[in-house]
Amino acid sequence: MQINTLIIGGARSGKSNFAQKLALESGKKVLFVATAEAGDEEMRRRIEKHKESRPPSWNILETATDTGREILDKAGDEGVIIVDCVTLLVNNIFGRFNYQAGGQTGESPVEKEITREIEELIECMNRLKADFIIVTNEVGMDLVPANETGRLYRDWLGRANQQLAENADRVYLMVAGIPLLIKPDRNP
Repeated sequence: MQINTLIIGGARSGKSNFAQKLALESGKKVLFVATAEAGDEEMRRRIEKHKESRPPSWNILETATDTGREILDKAGDEGVIIVDCVTLLVNNIFGRFNYQAGGQTGESPVEKEITREIEELIECMNRLKADFIIVTNEVGMDLVPANETGRLYRDWLGRANQQLAENADRVYLMVAGIPLLIKPDRNP
């Protein structure tokens, strides 16, 4: 039976480590989908450190956008697919539009693209027989961003997280490296 898991939490809460632990414990073949882009030297070092933490037997897919389509093209006989992370995926879309806030009304092109991206990822999850482990940041428990652009990003990521949580069988909230199951399996 396929189980889709969403792991959500703050920065440095242990989300990625927990996702990798779940994948290893499954004993299944893994496809690791990395969404990070090295925009500067510090980010490049973070990406390298992340790569070093993964088992060499895992298949890797690096994709900044079009994640659902890329997974469908790359996935083979993997039993587990980790997507790490939706936070950077939304950021990548945001950056491609070079978004500038300024009193827009209605749904913006950025929001439409984020919605399309998340819907395609959910469709991919529903089409493949693999277990999915999706990693994302919880952005609704922090301070309200000081500017409109920050608030819109928080809102769009928050809506993406809600869509993914609704379609997940189980959801874990990570706090200080401790996983808290907040949505148990629908079919235990």
